[in-house]
Amino acid sequence: MNIRSPLHSLQGRLLIASAVVLPLVLLIAALALSNAYQSSLENSVKDRLQVQVYLLLGAIEIKEDHIRFPERLQEPRYEQIGSGLYATIHDQNGGLLWRSLSSVLLDNPQLTAAINHSGLNTGEPKFEHLDEAQLYRFQLRIIWEQQGEERSFLFTVMESDELVIRDSKAYNQQLILWMGIIFLVALLAQTLILSWGLTPLRRLARDLKAIESGNAERLSGVYPDEVQPVTENLNLLIDSERKQRERYRNTLGDLAHSLKTPLAVIRGASHEQHDQQRYEQLVSEQIERMDQIVQYQLSRAVKSQHPAMGKAVAVTPLVERMLSALGKVYRNKAIHSQLDMQPALNFYGDERDLMELLGNILENAFKYGHSQVSIRGRRTADALQLEIGDDGPGVSPEMRQVVLQRGERLDTSIQGQGIGLSVATDIISSYNGQIEVTDSPLGGACFIITLPG
Repeated sequence: MNIRSPLHSLQGRLLIASAVVLPLVLLIAALALSNAYQSSLENSVKDRLQVQVYLLLGAIEIKEDHIRFPERLQEPRYEQIGSGLYATIHDQNGGLLWRSLSSVLLDNPQLTAAINHSGLNTGEPKFEHLDEAQLYRFQLRIIWEQQGEERSFLFTVMESDELVIRDSKAYNQQLILWMGIIFLVALLAQTLILSWGLTPLRRLARDLKAIESGNAERLSGVYPDEVQPVTENLNLLIDSERKQRERYRNTLGDLAHSLKTPLAVIRGASHEQHDQQRYEQLVSEQIERMDQIVQYQLSRAVKSQHPAMGKAVAVTPLVERMLSALGKVYRNKAIHSQLDMQPALNFYGDERDLMELLGNILENAFKYGHSQVSIRGRRTADALQLEIGDDGPGVSPEMRQVVLQRGERLDTSIQGQGIGLSVATDIISSYNGQIEVTDSPLGGACFIITLPG
């Protein structure tokens, strides 16, 4: 009988990890809460003792050789022996000038330890806990000016730490109890959540075994959104391997074709009336574009056929930049561009893919169009749709699939390799999109691109 370790199970490993990590997290949380509560208690004591010092300051009258208080202090605990609240006043030499009645039962060593005459600057309060004396102490040294003479006094107010210890102990007991309950409830909830959440993975494992045994060809089940991309990528794995080899052969031709437009812009710029700065800027932009094209084509040669979803790319600004560049290349034709794009139209993928795709189709529109090119962009329920039309000779119905094939051209009188549309088709296919050739309202060809979003 083969007994599998819990570590061989994803659910078992997660539960073991939860059982180890959760107590540590709860322990850290408990320590943080306990320290925070202890701090709040001590801050409360500090505030109380500081108020007591100020009350004493407001109540005393200093004569030449003694301190005088009202008959009854505002705080009655100073008059109660052993009340837990004590106060003393010392002069600058450490001599005791006054002590509250409540402190008479304090042992002299205990009282002496509670008074610190050194290391305390005038006006600087000092608060600390005296463990051995079991007291909280607040001290403040002041300068009292009387008849042109300055005298230093040290005010010390102390309070027993018994109340703080009792409150802290009661809080910690309740904290431990509730942390234990939270741990048990969280562990039970984690078990139920893992069992329910990992069900699709168990089903995926069964479907993969069916493919391995030859009982199925694809993963056809309905999976959660987080698992569905995995199943789609697995289904594309076999096709991706075959298409990868073909892509290596096509990369060099695609690269040469992609460099035509920036080279044409640079060539045309030399004949235009640009100043030196503008000419250098234009050439620099196109050289940077050529470098991007080289890097992009090299990456296309090795990346998977199905590209990863990228961030949102604004379509309209990209189209406007390409129209500007192509307008320079085909300036002699004076092509008029009609742009009709929905607001906030985005493409979710690699921006370089979109530039390569639109660049090839727009260049064909400028090349074969007589005087007009139209670009229309819409977002449907689940896809991005772009329509690019021109007023050129158009494409006959029987040739509309032919022109999308690599190396096929209808008009051999115009310079070109005939691979631009095939490159665009490859990119669209990599996104599981579609391209359709129809008649344009302008009289020429219209290319309708649909990219699932």
